[in-house]
Amino acid sequence: MTEEALTSRDGAAAYETTRKESRRALISSFLGSTVEYYDFLLYGAAAGLVFPVLFFPDTMDPALGAALSFVILLAGYVSRPIGGVLFGHFGDRIGRKSMLFITLMMMGTVSVCIGLMPTFDAIGVVAPLILVVLRIVQGLAVGGEWAGATLMAAEHVKEGSRGLAASIAVTGGPTGAVLATLVLGLFAGLPDEQFLSWGWRVPFLLSAVLVIIGLYLRYRVTESPDFLRARAAGEVHTGVPILRVLKKYPLSALFGILAAAGPLFMQALLAIWVVPYIAAQGVVPRQDALYMLTFSSFVHIFAIPFFAWLSDRFGRRPVMLTGAVISIALVFPMFALLNSGSYWLIALAFLVGNPIIQASMYGPIGAFLAEKFETQDRYTGVSLTFQLGSLLGAGTAPLMATWLFGLPNGGGTNNIAWYFIALIVLAGIAVLLSKETIRGKAAR
Repeated sequence: MTEEALTSRDGAAAYETTRKESRRALISSFLGSTVEYYDFLLYGAAAGLVFPVLFFPDTMDPALGAALSFVILLAGYVSRPIGGVLFGHFGDRIGRKSMLFITLMMMGTVSVCIGLMPTFDAIGVVAPLILVVLRIVQGLAVGGEWAGATLMAAEHVKEGSRGLAASIAVTGGPTGAVLATLVLGLFAGLPDEQFLSWGWRVPFLLSAVLVIIGLYLRYRVTESPDFLRARAAGEVHTGVPILRVLKKYPLSALFGILAAAGPLFMQALLAIWVVPYIAAQGVVPRQDALYMLTFSSFVHIFAIPFFAWLSDRFGRRPVMLTGAVISIALVFPMFALLNSGSYWLIALAFLVGNPIIQASMYGPIGAFLAEKFETQDRYTGVSLTFQLGSLLGAGTAPLMATWLFGLPNGGGTNNIAWYFIALIVLAGIAVLLSKETIRGKAAR
């Protein structure tokens, strides 16, 4: 009874949410996710620009240093499914609200620690080892954040608006990216000596202010009414949610993983790999490349809820399948723009990549995943599927792009485009094989 569980009211008026509480939940989920992803994506933006220089030996080949930075980046993605299962376990047994408070505090602490970290010149090989540990903790926190924030938003509104509500939390990702790249871009304009000595640290330390605001908002939000109803009805189990998810929803989990991987690959590719790639061409300065990403992420904030709104009207499957076709059709033109050597055409490539290619499939993903699981298993189910999809798509994106670009066949970015198309084809098949979950239809 997946969709029935999602929309059931059980006649319990005490668990109905008011319009004011719904707005507060949406704002809290949006701002909380913004802070989380500001912290998480700030590392990604810095991984290609700063960390290869500061946290590895001067004698190391720069390409190897960049690759190792991306490996540390991958460590955060590897830990995300673990965090999703961990926080999902308690989120499905205790409640969503307390888990989201913990994840936000963890993320803020890690970012401040990164901002205060000594470099390789100061403490040697211990520096990258500390960076690995901090990145893993970051990944654990984000693993529990995405599903919790999405569910808190979706479960506080009525059925017909759940796609749009879930997307409000999802837009915290590009909003965090805007803040991360904008703030880092401001300091990237400093002379190299100042930027590498202290300028890159300031954006990490500023996250402390954002975390305090986010914690206050999350303290005031009420618990998910869907979870409260399920608990009152005795549907919250005392067992292990991950075992129930693997037993009851194997296909739902598999289809969710594949559906998320493709669009998440594009998001990470643009945020992490493309900026240093463009800067290395010499056409666009480092700071301007970050600003291009920032502007595309800003437009992305509005594109995600637009496609989610379409999915509330026409269904998750039609919108996401159309997004798959759009992605396949536009990926080669996007790379042609990136390689054009023209400043403004490169800027246009970012706008094609984020607000169109990525958002067309990603906008409905929150509701698409949430509607596949019953209330008592939903936090764990959504966390597991999304974070494994994130690991497959986003986590491997910079390493795969670096490897594919350097293949001896000379394909360069064409190799990356074909790989992305393969991921989108798998995503489209997963969506096609999924049953529509909107308007009370069965969710599998």
